[in-house]
Amino acid sequence: MNVVDVLGTPHAYERTAPTQTPITLVFIHGWLLSRAYWQPVIQQLAPDYTCLSYDLRGFGDSQRGRATMRYQPSDASPASPYPASTLRQSANSGSGSVPGGLAAVTVSSQPRAIAPQPRPGYTPSDYACDLEQLLETLDISNAWLIGHSLGGSIALWAADRMPDRVKGVICVNSGGGIYLKEEFERFRTAGQQLVKLRPRWLCHLPLVDLMMTYMNVAHPIDRAWGRQRLVDWVSADPAAAIGALLDSTTEAEVHRLPQVVSRLSQPVYFIAGQNDTVMEPQYVLHLASFHRLFQQCGQNVVQLPDCGHLAMVEQTDLVVEHLQAILARHVADQSLQTIAD
Repeated sequence: MNVVDVLGTPHAYERTAPTQTPITLVFIHGWLLSRAYWQPVIQQLAPDYTCLSYDLRGFGDSQRGRATMRYQPSDASPASPYPASTLRQSANSGSGSVPGGLAAVTVSSQPRAIAPQPRPGYTPSDYACDLEQLLETLDISNAWLIGHSLGGSIALWAADRMPDRVKGVICVNSGGGIYLKEEFERFRTAGQQLVKLRPRWLCHLPLVDLMMTYMNVAHPIDRAWGRQRLVDWVSADPAAAIGALLDSTTEAEVHRLPQVVSRLSQPVYFIAGQNDTVMEPQYVLHLASFHRLFQQCGQNVVQLPDCGHLAMVEQTDLVVEHLQAILARHVADQSLQTIAD
């Protein structure tokens, strides 16, 4: 794991070795998840493409006081499915803990003026700004963005911000553009409760990880993924978790997304799960229809049978197959254009 500062927040990332293909695939995870879920896909694509995965600000290891301590081999106990540092932080973070895992600091009794800190934004556009800075810092100028769920929206906004740097976008379990007031209010309320009602000791309870293997998927996933989902859910920074939920689901934000898609000149594709109850295929098709590749018959949409909201884990081989086909369709032409320029 590597860590780089992006606009004042440490961002954890992993990058595979360079290949002969002159593009980098950039993988963006969804809400309450982390970069870990892309690893099965990256393992298959890494021989042909340089792959970059990273944790969004406030999630996974991209948190102050945490990015340098998680996943240290000397910290892990062979008997525990979780990194010991993560469990210590989760278990020791009570109601008085500082968001983001910062250690408590003893201050003097003498009052001291503290300049107010601006609240960081959590819209997909705000996260796209983070990604732009990350790509600049890592000197990545030729990228395809592959985003899951919320990560798909971030990828679309980033492509809009960086038309020269981003050559294409593939959204996985990601769509939208339709605002249904009552449904969104229920979703926002349920999401806020999910964030607030997550005592840190849940990581120590047996069978909770097993329950996570059934959430939002067509069939139970491997228990190791249940453990990963539990850790990511419990350890996400509260401000980022709630902020990303609320800021990305306002009526104005939902209606902006089709406008973004409609003005993208890069190729944009969508991979949907036919059994996805979080982002149903109809919403994926709706958003995809605003792009020129749709052409009235959904040529830029692939629907995966027997698949829920975690396509990259549920149907890894099928996702890789479609990614390779999409990339093969465009990368050769883009590489020739790059050489010509």
